[in-house]
Amino acid sequence: MGRVVAIANQKGGVGKTTTAVNLAAALGRLDKKVLLIDLDPQGNATVSVGVDKDNLNASVFEVLVGEIKPKAAIVHVEQANIDLMPANGDLTAAEVALLEEDMGPKRMRKSLKKARSNYDAVIIDCPPTLNMLTLNALTASDGIVVPVQCEYFALEGLSALMDTIDTVRTEVNPTLHIDGLLRTMHDRRNNLANDVSNELVAHFGMKVLQTIVPRNVRLAEAPSHGESILDYDVASNGAIAYLALANELIRKTSI
Repeated sequence: MGRVVAIANQKGGVGKTTTAVNLAAALGRLDKKVLLIDLDPQGNATVSVGVDKDNLNASVFEVLVGEIKPKAAIVHVEQANIDLMPANGDLTAAEVALLEEDMGPKRMRKSLKKARSNYDAVIIDCPPTLNMLTLNALTASDGIVVPVQCEYFALEGLSALMDTIDTVRTEVNPTLHIDGLLRTMHDRRNNLANDVSNELVAHFGMKVLQTIVPRNVRLAEAPSHGESILDYDVASNGAIAYLALANELIRKTSI
């Protein structure tokens, strides 16, 4: 049964979608069967792999509200060698509907119960808020990877996220595990970035992943071309970092 991993941090601009897309693509490059779920109404993960979010036959919205089975919403992205459950602005309506249901937080877990068996890994890109959609992702997941930008205010909000994870563990998903904190947008020439990196290790110890994603222009360019960094520039530092991340998570979690 495939491992479900949520990529989450309620702080925006930390490389969350970049991580979800490129981790999925890196696992695909390593011959893993991967499903990427875009659970953000902005649909950035969908666009980042070259799928038109405004011209979808079906999306994660219909899955969450119970209109269709997951298989009907999944599209294959040939270039990245992954499957995608896409999203667009319709997903906002799903959040409202789920708030009115007693089973709302468990909708994603129920939907993935059978579908996950077809994959080695299911990667969920969460919205940059601790809302009902993020709660669905955490309830459905085995693990969580938290991207943390190596800049000022990096620790801001992390305590709230950790509290939310503890609450989810206590109330609905006792097996949820922190797979790691991922340092992103790191510039080793910048003293502040190095200080923040060291501070994260001091605070969280072994929870901090060894892989560090550098600040990389090619990483920033790739989404505008509808490609993962592995397809846009496999020799770039960004691509090398996400391949390293994929390998580290395979070793740690047996994906």
